[in-house]
Amino acid sequence: MSNTVDNPFFARLWTVMSAHETDAIRELRRQNLAGLTGRVLEVGAGTGTNFEFYPDTVSEVVAVEPERRLAEQAQQAAATARVPVTVRTDTVEQFMAAGNQPFDAVVCSLVLCSVEDPENVLRQLLSLLRPGGELRYLEHIAGSGARARLQRIADATVWPRLLGNCHTHRHTEDSIVAAGFEVADARREWTMPRWAPLPVAEVAIGRAVRPADPHID
Repeated sequence: MSNTVDNPFFARLWTVMSAHETDAIRELRRQNLAGLTGRVLEVGAGTGTNFEFYPDTVSEVVAVEPERRLAEQAQQAAATARVPVTVRTDTVEQFMAAGNQPFDAVVCSLVLCSVEDPENVLRQLLSLLRPGGELRYLEHIAGSGARARLQRIADATVWPRLLGNCHTHRHTEDSIVAAGFEVADARREWTMPRWAPLPVAEVAIGRAVRPADPHID
């Protein structure tokens, strides 16, 4: 049984933001999904912004979005996607607890900043992947210097309350490795000018792999 999230302010805000994403962010979304094949789990689908970028080598996308208003929009986006997409209103924690068949890939786009326990979620996502399966991530990350101080202030005050529990100063790349993934490709990109006084101007984009089971030849 699903348990939807009711966050009307964030749903309205994210709907506007996702409808006005910059070309740079849309291109990063496309790059993050390029080359995927098989069965894919997308965590935190939002309004379904990623759906149009899935290559036709993907056989199925199971998209998890617990905020009911966003899930309704994601379902509309799924109807026009060129690959089969099923939208579910579970939280990612509930979805993982239910037990599911292994996936060929997991996609996380601007979502690991908002889960309560990212390390635990990443360990469970690892378990949902077949050996050799991929985690594709596009995530806000902790900066350094003045931006790090700005991020810590934002996280301790209004930012998580306004932006759906988003925490900007998370060392997500370290968490991915600590969960047991092997990072195969990663880089950082600026989605806004470096001088912009915003805590989410920089993102990490990468591909991490679940290692093969050492007991299987």
